[in-house]
Amino acid sequence: MHIDLNTFYFSLITIVIIVTLGFVLGKLRMIGKDANRDIVNLLLSVFMPAALLNAFPSVYSNESLTLFIQGLIGGALVMTAMIILSCIIFSKKFFKGQLSYEAKFAFVFNNATFLGYPLISTAFGPSAIIPYCGFIIAFNLALFSYGVWLFERKISFKFIIKLLTNPNILAVVAGAALFLFKAKLPVPVASAVSYVAGATTPLSLICIGYMLSRADFKSILKRWRLAVVALLQLTIAPVVTWAICSLLQFPSEVVLVCTLIQALPTATSLGLFAEKYGGDQVESSELVVISTLLSAITLPIIILIFFR
Repeated sequence: MHIDLNTFYFSLITIVIIVTLGFVLGKLRMIGKDANRDIVNLLLSVFMPAALLNAFPSVYSNESLTLFIQGLIGGALVMTAMIILSCIIFSKKFFKGQLSYEAKFAFVFNNATFLGYPLISTAFGPSAIIPYCGFIIAFNLALFSYGVWLFERKISFKFIIKLLTNPNILAVVAGAALFLFKAKLPVPVASAVSYVAGATTPLSLICIGYMLSRADFKSILKRWRLAVVALLQLTIAPVVTWAICSLLQFPSEVVLVCTLIQALPTATSLGLFAEKYGGDQVESSELVVISTLLSAITLPIIILIFFR
């Protein structure tokens, strides 16, 4: 199995164009702070859940179930390993204040949803989406539990209820149930979900572009700690993922899909979470930018090492 680098760079250029659109709209004040907050809330509560529900395969088979379970197990182990490593690597002695939480988030969570889905589907074909869906369940359970906790810094009964009723978690559970029980949504409903899901990526990237329009690019060059976080995430994550999936003796398709997911740049949801939960929006957006730029260098290297 191999990956077409042209596909990756084409997708990356497309992403840059949409982010640039959001940046220009922000500079022209066609998008304001309140409008961006409303879009973020819609993304996290409507559009992203639709995209997750829409990602599950509609045709059931025993082979698909095996790939799905392998992706789920691999994702659970990888997320656990990354959370543990983030706590070890990013201590407050080195990353002081809020940045420590943002660094942990950036290290654990990458662009598995907004960039991972189109890349994997075009590079490997429909069959690769099956283990991806299993992986994305573990990813989103961690994202909307540990990821939210990093910003809110508290666990309560209300927090648990929010986790269990989070639209993204419910969408993942619903998608898995439909797949496992060989059920399908009514055609009009499925079409509506597909249409809504299609708006997830452009809207999220426009929001990131708006956040960047408020950033000081001159200061990015001085953010050496952000570059360190990005480099660690882009190199350690795929190596750890490949090692875990290889030790479990998963098929090469599952190993490569999971490894590619973890080789992607920091999740754009870092900026969205910072906007929603009160983090540092500027530093979060700068970290996403640095990680995305550095991935243009690290991803081809990872591909040459593991995808030959």
